[in-house]
Formats: sequence, structure tokens, C-alpha cells
Amino acid sequence: MQPLDDLLVIDLTRALAGPFCTVMLSDLGARVIKVETPEGGDDTRGWGPPFIGKESAYFLGVNRNKESLTLNLKEPRGRDILLRLMERADVVVENFRPGIMDRFGLGYATVHARFPRLIYASISGFGQDGPYRERTAYDLILQGMGGVMGITGEEGGAPVKVGVAIADICAGMYAAYGILAALRVRERTGEGQQVDAGLLDGQVSWLTFAAGYYFATGENPGRLGSGHPTIVPYQAFKTSDGYVNVAVGSEAIWRRFGEAVDPSLLDDPRYATNRERVAHRKELIAHLAPRFARKTTAQWTEVFDAAGVPCGPIRTIAQVFSDPHVLHRGLLQEVDHPTVGRIKQTGLPVKLSQTPGRIRSAPPTLGQHTDAILRDLGFDPAAIASLRKEHVV
Repeated sequence: MQPLDDLLVIDLTRALAGPFCTVMLSDLGARVIKVETPEGGDDTRGWGPPFIGKESAYFLGVNRNKESLTLNLKEPRGRDILLRLMERADVVVENFRPGIMDRFGLGYATVHARFPRLIYASISGFGQDGPYRERTAYDLILQGMGGVMGITGEEGGAPVKVGVAIADICAGMYAAYGILAALRVRERTGEGQQVDAGLLDGQVSWLTFAAGYYFATGENPGRLGSGHPTIVPYQAFKTSDGYVNVAVGSEAIWRRFGEAVDPSLLDDPRYATNRERVAHRKELIAHLAPRFARKTTAQWTEVFDAAGVPCGPIRTIAQVFSDPHVLHRGLLQEVDHPTVGRIKQTGLPVKLSQTPGRIRSAPPTLGQHTDAILRDLGFDPAAIASLRKEHVV
């Protein structure tokens, strides 16, 4: 048993936000049928290098545990097949620009009227309404417009985006969260609803304490590199061979930190409390920087671990996936792919004690399950051959 193994999800998404939402559902057992265009499928199938064989590493990263059905939704018979699937489904997820699904005759109002129990999730850059609703959205654009890039980067330097597509990932996570909430409501009312998740909405919600700083002061928080606007020291320090992060999140930790690095700091009134340390940030960091440069990252990690000061090295991706704790937590998995053999995947980040999710199958090749799904819908071999000949599938 898996938590969502009684759910059928129709996945009309591509790129990252939508596929990340549906992989969260598939990892917990939902049957996810990924509907792709016959000509090339999900855009990310062509994003690379790197490729593993002919498969895009990008695509492989967020499409496991899914089945692939090719459908030409510009053809009436393609739309009819999709409607037959929707009749059986619990959830449909789409991330077209608002209005596109209406042009296909598959918008929320039309679908809800026909299948009132269906949960209809729409993921878009700016949401389903508002003055920006039809703007084209990419992660970079939304990290900027949502304020995250306004507070990311070195002081006095240029804005910097986060290294992974957090606007897409955030929207996908919120969409999955909304879908589960809508399913819970359906249990009580018998009726589905639309879940509207926008990349901009997610980025604004993630501002949290940065927004709180602005609400309290009327001032924009500045860029502080790895530093924290309200805790000092709480940042990365350069060591003799790399970097180490240190988080001095309380006065008790400050005392332990001072004893480990330089006991004279504890007698300096400029650093007596966190409030004073924030006010004298530049002086304190200038005092600490040359001291950190005298030891290696591993040496500082050993010093702070012994002193009870929260710390950690800044690692490369290769180092992450050789870390014994990461491996113990199952965050590196392997699965057999039908054309390229054994491939690696990130593991599931949520562990359920009684009904854990799991990686059941590799990301599908384009149209891998088309015939099986059509047979399940009642199409015989001759009908499937006709659909292929006429480029419906």
C-alpha cells in the first residue's frame, strides 16, 4: 500500500513546475499518465547536454513513476481520448498559459461541468487571473519579479538567481499541496475544484521574514551574500581550502563560538548581543575572516562540532552524493531504464513510517505506454493502428 495508490492523475504538463508536482504524487503511489505531443513530447526531452544515451538528463530527473501517452490535442479524436481518460481520473494537472485549455474546449469550467468530481490543477507563471495572467513565464523571470533575486547576491553586486529553478519547484510543490487539500474536500462534499498555483505567488510567499523586514521598516532588505539580515555571524566563511557555513543562532551559541574562535570577542561590548552584532556586522566579519583562512574546512568543522556550534561545509554535487548520511537516508537511488540501463535518481525526501513512497519505474520513453493505455480504454489493435497512421497518437 502507498498513500496515493488509488488515484489516477492525468499529467498534461511539461518543463519543470508541472512535472515536479506530478512526480511528487507519483512517488507516493499515484498512477500518473503523462500526455505528450507525438512530435517530440515534453520540451525537456531535448534539453541538453548532458544526455544519457538519447535521453535528456533533465527530463529523467522529474518524470519517474509515470506512463507516457502520446496524444495530438489539436485533433478532435485526440481530445476525445483525453476526455475518456478524464472520466476515469481523479486529478488532471496542466501548465499551459491561461486560456490555452479553453481553446481546446478543455478549460476548467467545461471539464468541471462534465466531470464534477475531477480535481483540475492549473500551474502558470502568474495565476489564472490578474493583469499578468497571459505573460510568458520562466523561472529566471519569476525569481526576479517575485523579489528573490532582489535579496540574493553579494552586497553591492549584481542580482543572482538561485542555482536550481526554485520558482518552478515551489509552484509544483504548492500545486501538489493544493491537490491533496482539494481531494480531502472532495471526500466530504463529493465535488472537485480548481487548484490555481502561480510561480509568482509562490515566490512572494517564500519572502517570509524578508517581507517582514520590509513591513516593519518600510525599507528593502539588501543583498548580503550568504549572510543573514538579522543574525550575525550566520554566513559562509572562506577557509584555507574552501568554505564553511556557521550559524550563530542564539546567545549561548555565540559564547561557544567565541570560545572556539577568539575568546576576546566575548569581552567586546560591540558584540555582546545579537542586536549589537548586527549593528557592527562589518567590523565583526572583518575580524573573523582572516582567522577562518588559517584552517581547512574540515578542521573548522571539527572545531565547531566539538564546541556545539552549528556548522557545515559547502559541498559540490559530487560530494553531496558521496556523503554517508545522504546515502543512509536513501537520497540516491537507482532504477532500470528501458533503453539506457541503470540510471541514478534523487531519493524521496519524505518518509512515511507505515506507507512509504518509492521509485517504481524509470522515466518513460516517449509514448512508451500509448498502446497499453489505449487498449485499457477499449481500443482494438486496428483502431490503434488507425490512430497512429493519422497522427492522433
